[in-house]
Amino acid sequence: MSWENEVKELERRRYLAKQQGGEAGIAKQHARGRLTIRERIDVLLDEGSFKEHGRATASPVYDDDGQLEEYVPANYIVGFGEIDARRVTIGGEDFTLKGGSPNAAGLRKSVYAEHLAVQYKTPLVRLLEGGGGSVRGSGNKGGTVGEPVFAEPRFKIIADAMGEVPVVSAALGAVAGFPAGRLVAAHFSVMTEHTSQVMIGGPALVERALGVRLSKEELGGAGVHLHSGIVDNLAVDEYDAMAQIRRFLSYLPSHVNQRAPRIDCDDPVDRIEQGLLTAIPRDSNAGFDMRAILDQILDKDSFFEMAPYFGPSQIFGLARLNGQPVGVLANDCMHYAGAMTAAAAQKYRRFVEMCDTFHLPVVNFVDQPGFMIGPESEADGTIRYGMAAVAAAAQASVPWAVIQVHKGFGVATAAHYAPGAYILAWPSVESGPLPVEGGVAVAFHREIAASPDPEAKRAELEQRLRESRSPFPRAESFAVHELIDPRETRPVLCDWIEWIQPQLDQLLGTVKFPVRP
Repeated sequence: MSWENEVKELERRRYLAKQQGGEAGIAKQHARGRLTIRERIDVLLDEGSFKEHGRATASPVYDDDGQLEEYVPANYIVGFGEIDARRVTIGGEDFTLKGGSPNAAGLRKSVYAEHLAVQYKTPLVRLLEGGGGSVRGSGNKGGTVGEPVFAEPRFKIIADAMGEVPVVSAALGAVAGFPAGRLVAAHFSVMTEHTSQVMIGGPALVERALGVRLSKEELGGAGVHLHSGIVDNLAVDEYDAMAQIRRFLSYLPSHVNQRAPRIDCDDPVDRIEQGLLTAIPRDSNAGFDMRAILDQILDKDSFFEMAPYFGPSQIFGLARLNGQPVGVLANDCMHYAGAMTAAAAQKYRRFVEMCDTFHLPVVNFVDQPGFMIGPESEADGTIRYGMAAVAAAAQASVPWAVIQVHKGFGVATAAHYAPGAYILAWPSVESGPLPVEGGVAVAFHREIAASPDPEAKRAELEQRLRESRSPFPRAESFAVHELIDPRETRPVLCDWIEWIQPQLDQLLGTVKFPVRP
């Protein structure tokens, strides 16, 4: 007796599952300028490394004799693969079937993705395109309805995964409902230009509920969500999105019980850049290019910026120093003089918490004039979000280096210092409770008003106070570890990277955060 017939039937079903929405469905997907989910997986992963889970999972229809009449594959693909020879969990909707809205089998596989990543301690990559549930077929036809009362909430594992493994999401078409929720439940998210949108509810639902008629692009295109903070980065196409995912994961460990992978570095640790000596203008109100400063200090071509359009007064991203992955924070004085807005504070806190979760040391370049002020800032609740950012830094457990580059004023400056921070100062820095201009206007308003030449008096007082804020007395009082020549910054930071290696060996495991403002 042999099981050959059953094995042949199994192979037939596996074949049918790989047909997705059939030739017509795949052609329609390509006509939209988008890859299928199986093609996306092949582009992202190392060649031949994908090991699918549930290869014969489907929503079949049987006749009264138990014979298969119809075989609809699960429209969610999930499994293991490798990126740069490192195992990852990968999953995504098959838009060629039911527009990605999950059929019964597809929903089960999609829920399994987070469980798989957490169980096997692998990064999780979601390649998203599709909607949430559909009213079609939602009526009760005699079967059970809903989840059993003893079932664990479906969203618990989605939240738990972010504290255990790196999670990346890509919007590669229209993403709405449950998939949109999954998109943002990630440490890094990217969407493609022109071909993807992210929406809680699509145009038809919005028009029916609110009477507002908008296209998908107007409702949730890149022009909306790069500034809303829903997605971090924009990709020119799906291939660029996959390259960004691979690059993001290269800085992170596979899970919280591993160290981030340090690589060999051919960029000299003693590299001196003459441009740093003139990077900061002597006019304290003149702008400068903070990203150019980062490029001269970090390992060459290693800075991977995230969310540049959301809260743009704060720069953050991942980079390397002598091969060691680090989180990088900096102010961009070309936006609100670098002030911390509500949006900037939200992305700042989120990034600090990610670095803490995966035990990445932080390097912080400070040019902070304070929290953004004014009526819009008050309406945005800036002080609450700002204090949450301060709390995240104050409670961070990772090694932290601070380079005081230019300004450091007000409570917002506290967000740039973690316990045990290694503090370096450039000669260009000035710090205090308020910027000179604002402090003089508040403290000396009567004296200025009574002067025969108020503007001259204001300038005199500002110059006197600015001179008193020289960094030399702070260095002499050991209020900073070192006052350095800006050109020394890379060598000094690379020394620090070696000092913290024993700490990084011990910083493993799950991190817990208390309630924050």
